Amino acid sequence: MTEPEQDPSGTATLPLFPLQTVLLPGTHLPLHIFEPRYRQLVSDLVGGGVPGREFGVIALRAPLVREVTGLDHVYGVGCATVLREAKRLPDGRYDVVSTASRRFRLREIDSTSAPYLMGVVDWLPDEVVPAAANDTAARLGEVARAAHERYCEAAWHAEDWHPPAEDADLAELAYQLAADCLLPVEDRQLLLEEAHPLRRLRIVCRLLTREAGFLSTLSAVPLPPTELADFTKPANLN
Repeated sequence: MTEPEQDPSGTATLPLFPLQTVLLPGTHLPLHIFEPRYRQLVSDLVGGGVPGREFGVIALRAPLVREVTGLDHVYGVGCATVLREAKRLPDGRYDVVSTASRRFRLREIDSTSAPYLMGVVDWLPDEVVPAAANDTAARLGEVARAAHERYCEAAWHAEDWHPPAEDADLAELAYQLAADCLLPVEDRQLLLEEAHPLRRLRIVCRLLTREAGFLSTLSAVPLPPTELADFTKPANLN
């Protein structure tokens, strides 16, 4: 499979998949595709009609939105994702898995030129962390990992979570720490929109520390990630 060209900047046109969640770079997205328009999208992705099998995921601003027709219905920053697996079911539905790749800012929405939404996007590269900040980055990483451990110990059984690899890339560490944590859409969007890796680590540390405190105080344990699959299914949007 040909990977999409990873230009750090520039403009592109992507198929869009609006969801009631925020996709973070480097994470995997399983979806059950049942709407005809998105069945067509998967068919186009598999058949080579979409370059690099890449499409964009953008979060809805309100769960009651049924028809996305303008920029005001979705958040302005989304994440592109590359189709990895697609299993066609006997009735025409699909089970698919994609891997999130790069962030974008949505400039325009086109709801007429294809059966599914299309968007004109600007790619959003990360800010560069200078070498002089390496020590700060290492300390922030340790603090953020500790916050993640406290959250997961309060939220999950031991077998339901695992820490990111020790050699995890600095630019993706905050995303990996947030991936198995049940953060509100607004918090995940805040992480997605932040372009500086060190500021992202500070944000995720603050968010996970807050959530761990809530869990400890309320003794409330959410569903394990393996039981949340149904919540990734797209709403009947367009």
